[in-house]
Amino acid sequence: MEIKASYRALTQAAGDLLVLGLYEGKNEGKTAILPATVGAVDRALGGLIQEAIAREECSGKFLRTAILHAQGRIAVRRLLLVGLGKRSEMTIERLRQVMGMAARRARDAGALSLCAPVATDGIKRATVQDVAQAMTEGIRLGLYRFQTYKTEREPNTIRTCTLIAQDASNVGAVESGARRGEIIAAGAAYARDLCNSPANVVTPGYLAEEARAMATAHGLRVTVLERADMARLGMGALMGVAQGAATPPKFIVVEYEGDKKAQVIALVGKSVTFDSGGISLKPAEDMDRMKYDMTGGATVLATIRVAAQLRLPVRLVGLLPATDNMPGGAAMHPGDIITTLAGKTVEVVNTDAEGRLCLADALTYALRYKPAVVIDLATLTGACVVALGHHAMGLFGNDDALLARLRAAGDVAGERAWPLPLWDDYFRQIQSDVADLKNSGGRPGGAITAALFLKQFVKTPWAHFDLASTAWNTDAAHPYLSKGATGTGVRLLIAYLSSWTKAPRKSRGRSRPAPGGRVSRKGSRTNAPVAP
Repeated sequence: MEIKASYRALTQAAGDLLVLGLYEGKNEGKTAILPATVGAVDRALGGLIQEAIAREECSGKFLRTAILHAQGRIAVRRLLLVGLGKRSEMTIERLRQVMGMAARRARDAGALSLCAPVATDGIKRATVQDVAQAMTEGIRLGLYRFQTYKTEREPNTIRTCTLIAQDASNVGAVESGARRGEIIAAGAAYARDLCNSPANVVTPGYLAEEARAMATAHGLRVTVLERADMARLGMGALMGVAQGAATPPKFIVVEYEGDKKAQVIALVGKSVTFDSGGISLKPAEDMDRMKYDMTGGATVLATIRVAAQLRLPVRLVGLLPATDNMPGGAAMHPGDIITTLAGKTVEVVNTDAEGRLCLADALTYALRYKPAVVIDLATLTGACVVALGHHAMGLFGNDDALLARLRAAGDVAGERAWPLPLWDDYFRQIQSDVADLKNSGGRPGGAITAALFLKQFVKTPWAHFDLASTAWNTDAAHPYLSKGATGTGVRLLIAYLSSWTKAPRKSRGRSRPAPGGRVSRKGSRTNAPVAP
């Protein structure tokens, strides 16, 4: 589907379907309020929209839709009226949802093309580019389907979508916003594809090849550490998790330099390509979903791809500790003691608390790049789902300013995050009698104790996202999230990185450790030096 920008009167917009929004409320006895752009179309239609409102076919209630036939009175064949809700509650995220719903409704109606006006009316502090970006994201995300393994696929009938500027001078801004929205939505869809794909396809080796392909396409550096490299480095935590798996683990490092003088931002993503729980085996029910336990890694890969495509002036290092967690004969036992890359010892009391072990070594490795900020993302705990449900990610960290900026980015992107405490009172739950730490503090405050465990391995401004609450969607009615993987975190991180480029900078140009090793493919490196 092609998304393009145009400038013309809405009454002259051609195609199958014109999408128009109505606000909820009272207006001279009517149950919906027509924005100025809609009023002009209604006049050309001889009051057809007002008649539909009077018949209560459309009310302006949020996401309620109605299709009207234009009866040849204007160029477009049909109108799709979508409720915007109350004007006072209108936001960019609501607009994103409106367009996701509109795109799905248009597809279900068999439309070949649709068009919609780009209007900032009612959305506080939103530019034309912001609105065009949100509309594009909503359309693209709403039309997403994962059909890779279906022999008969449902077609997407919509071939073109035209975003109509309200002023000729705004066409460039609409084009720019639409292009940005397309790239970001494609990144989220890429993460969804990785997480929806089965674990017999998306293995640690598959993720390494994906990283190499990205490097070739976008001029990135990629380093892949093999099991022997990890052993020489002393990555005892990651290797402990990988012990029972038949598929070899990979430690993947992806580097993007949009500004070689910038400070490094390290993105660390849990990349457990299948999590059976190990010896502490999970229940069989819903275990099939554990293919998405590499959501953190998928988010990191997608974010770096989008940053490269947008040419963001930032410097990123992405780290993916990739492995299966399986109950093989060589698997880690409950009660084992392992030594992490940082030198800390950990008593493994639950092999299903494996993500924090993988991340511990990855966080320690990230410090080699002397990052200004470290952000890790992981489907880490079921406790986060209990705490927050499915409407917000858990957010933890050691720097209030960083957390505030990440929350603000989430609000802009429609991927909300909610902070939870890291009080020292919880730390005694992960103190071990026989080692420095134990890898689980039990059920009480489980998301908090998991984050506290990670905190022991960072010495820089750091934030941790627990994605378990938002990484998988079971609600078929969501306007732009289909059932399955959500690609959560990609749009939030891009919003954050975009704001980073505008923020005051302290010092720039810290040295990056040379990855070294032999080049296996253009822009890709393997067998990096492994001396501690």
